[in-house]
Amino acid sequence: MTLNLAEKGWSRHGSGSTEIHSVSGAIPVEEPPDGGFLAWSQIIPGHIANMMSWGYGTGFAVFQLYYKETLHLPASQISWVGSVQIFLCFLVGMISGRLSDAGYSKYLYATGASLVVFGMFMTSLVDGTYWQIFLAQGICNGIGGGLMFMPATANIATYFKKKRSLAVALNGCGSSTGAILYPAIVQFLTPKIGFHWAVRVCGFISTFLAIIGFCILKPRKLRRLPAPVIDLSAFKYAPYTIFSAGAFLIYFSLFTMLIYINSFARESIGLSELESINFVLITNAVAIPARPLFGFIADRYIGPVNTFGLNCIALGIMAFGWIGVHTEADMYAYSVVMGFVNGAAQGIFSSAASTFVKDVTKMGTWIGMVFALCGFATLAGPPTMGAIIDASGGSYLWGQLWAGLTIVIGGILILVSSWLVIGKSGKT
Repeated sequence: MTLNLAEKGWSRHGSGSTEIHSVSGAIPVEEPPDGGFLAWSQIIPGHIANMMSWGYGTGFAVFQLYYKETLHLPASQISWVGSVQIFLCFLVGMISGRLSDAGYSKYLYATGASLVVFGMFMTSLVDGTYWQIFLAQGICNGIGGGLMFMPATANIATYFKKKRSLAVALNGCGSSTGAILYPAIVQFLTPKIGFHWAVRVCGFISTFLAIIGFCILKPRKLRRLPAPVIDLSAFKYAPYTIFSAGAFLIYFSLFTMLIYINSFARESIGLSELESINFVLITNAVAIPARPLFGFIADRYIGPVNTFGLNCIALGIMAFGWIGVHTEADMYAYSVVMGFVNGAAQGIFSSAASTFVKDVTKMGTWIGMVFALCGFATLAGPPTMGAIIDASGGSYLWGQLWAGLTIVIGGILILVSSWLVIGKSGKT
């Protein structure tokens, strides 16, 4: 997941243009270096933070399948663990963003990383009790991830101006890297050393990565300006409100598709556990090149909002196409295309949200509120899908239809919000 705070862009309102230099009340004392060893090195702690927060959360698909087969609980109940984890990343990220603006970036990074690692080791110690898994993996990892990723990502934005899109896109690729690394470790090591030790390996690797990230992280000196955490007047601006509603619908089903692709391959296609994890890895691997590619397209050609909306409609169509997947070959082809489109949509989301902010000093507040709404969507989405599947006797059909419908409607609302800002022509 990429939070493109302070990405270079142009917010077009009427005939005027306002260049976005900062997403909150914290602005650089001097111009960003826009390159150099120190600036580019800051991508490393950001990439690691995204691995340990969004990557670990997005990779919940492998845990979803394991818990369902070992705990014998309904899919909807197990999904609450993953959805709460992602929800807290969204929600806590809004708060940690404000604290990082106040100069606490390194403290937040260290605290968040410690909680993530602690949650992993606690998960490795659970005795199969649901509430223990919920607390360790859902609550602890979610809060830790939210504290960790936002300060590191926002810090990157302060180092770049012209090359900001590329820098933040590379940072955001960490979510895909983590969603490949952690599921692979759990899936391939569990048959050899057991689930608990496989999760401990995740914890040891995360500890090593977090230490590297903390040592490299070097926040820039910023001039602090007061800014609110919540600004309800934002919803009086119709394009912003419509965009927020569209984003809510999109994220209601976006992470749901990523979480359930593994169990679908296992239960509906009849593949083994080892084979089914391949689709999770493929989906996240092809998302890596999609992020910077569509960031370039957005900046150069049609704008971030239109790029985001069109990609989301394509993702919704892919959800409908999920219905036609019946064989192993279908699954491989579907995973490649769906992963690429999903990466393109997620990679441009925060840049699209920043387009609607009219007051640059409230950038972080307005984007944070959209993220909070999306957090509530991800909280309810996977359990809803699980409930639909359970109510359908294990069939994914109605869940697939639900996912496609919500994402397509959300994508249409995104394009409508763009049209309200720029009319029938232009770029936003």
